[in-house]
Amino acid sequence: MTKTAIIDLISYVEPLACLAALILMQRRRQIVHFKYLSGFLLTRILSIVIMLPLLHRLGGRISIHASYLSYFFVYWISYAIEAMLGLGMVYDVYKLAMAPLRGLQTLGMVMFRWATAIAVAVAIGMAFGPNVSSHGFLVRAVTQLQQTQSILTLCLLLFVALAIRPMGLSFKSKIFGVSLGLGILASMNLIGSAWISQAPSMSSTFNLINSIMFCIVISTWMTYFALPEPKRRMIVLPTTSPFLRWNQISMALGDEPGFVAVGGIHPDMFAPAEVEIMRRASKKMEPLALRETQA
Repeated sequence: MTKTAIIDLISYVEPLACLAALILMQRRRQIVHFKYLSGFLLTRILSIVIMLPLLHRLGGRISIHASYLSYFFVYWISYAIEAMLGLGMVYDVYKLAMAPLRGLQTLGMVMFRWATAIAVAVAIGMAFGPNVSSHGFLVRAVTQLQQTQSILTLCLLLFVALAIRPMGLSFKSKIFGVSLGLGILASMNLIGSAWISQAPSMSSTFNLINSIMFCIVISTWMTYFALPEPKRRMIVLPTTSPFLRWNQISMALGDEPGFVAVGGIHPDMFAPAEVEIMRRASKKMEPLALRETQA
């Protein structure tokens, strides 16, 4: 079989594999935990279902120009949506991994939201340039966003690999499985960006490899979702653990401080009941103060 024939075959297999993964997630009741992953799979299914007929010009009913233009916008818009959903998947994985440490979880999610906003702004800003057409702007913006998302994903994979034991997880957990699949996709995106820019003639070869790797990722996710989730171990951290210290600091951030009156207090500031309580307390303390003075 030729490369084109294999790619066409995989193009039909991909949506079926994504649909099977979605059904498995629904049966395992995991969509609520990995909602962005389910959105990613659904977007992939819809984009392929729309692009395949366009690739064949709807059976010859539309012109080549109209087919190419429609395919171009569907491909890059779906690619942008997948990049945003990829950031959402990173968000979900971090949220689930750090669930026992609420302080670090909250702080990390706030930082992640800011990082995502900055990444989107940078991607749009870098897409601007002299004599850039609407097509070129879309390609540059989405490509930059995808590269940023890939870098964040690889950083997350490294974090999950290092923190999986302290967080009471195992390498059989769904959190690690989803992170592993995301890491493979992110690596392929970064490799593809460098590969195609240096050797455009190798695009068909990379498309073949990328399609195969995507099917492997879907198979990995299906395997992890099919297997029972290992019970999360009790987390016991030493008092010197940086996770514990930073969690305590993070939980304290944003709390309203307490206030202590140190002077300038007048009796009319208190309610009558408060004045009466203090008067009675002072009266009870008088005998004790007298004994201490005599002693």
